[in-house]
Amino acid sequence: MSLVKLRSGFEWLLEVITMFLVVSLTVVVLLGVTFRFAGNSLAWYDEVAAVMLAWVTYYGAALAALKRAHISVPGFVYSQARAVRMVLVVLGEAITITFFVLLAIYGVYVISVLSGSTLVSVPIPTAVTQSTIPIGAALFVIAELLNLPDILREAWDGRKPPSEQDIVEEMQ
Repeated sequence: MSLVKLRSGFEWLLEVITMFLVVSLTVVVLLGVTFRFAGNSLAWYDEVAAVMLAWVTYYGAALAALKRAHISVPGFVYSQARAVRMVLVVLGEAITITFFVLLAIYGVYVISVLSGSTLVSVPIPTAVTQSTIPIGAALFVIAELLNLPDILREAWDGRKPPSEQDIVEEMQ
């Protein structure tokens, strides 16, 4: 399987998961508002909506990483000489990947610490709700690794990332 097909399949998976989570969160919020307006507040609404928002955030962040949509300073990086540019890009990617690997490791630790506890309002294990930390971090690392060959090639060639080129074209 080629890297392009793998990346495309991974993007499709993240889009489906993120869309499902956004639609589910929307339904939960609408239910919560409707029941509260009717004077019959749902006891579980606030807690479940907060957990779902965290899930949307982690999975959405991984999707944004795959699409290279996170904030960066390519104008500064790509204005440097090739040697400096390569060092900056490699250092930036190493820091990002290291951070998310550590987040995944400590996310697993958090799950083990919270094992046996459940949410206050519903009998859902806290480990399930907090699983988004290591899973989301691992997905972010996979997204970064899938983009790494393109990122390094662009840095070597001195080409700005596609997202930067799109912004410049839109402003003209």
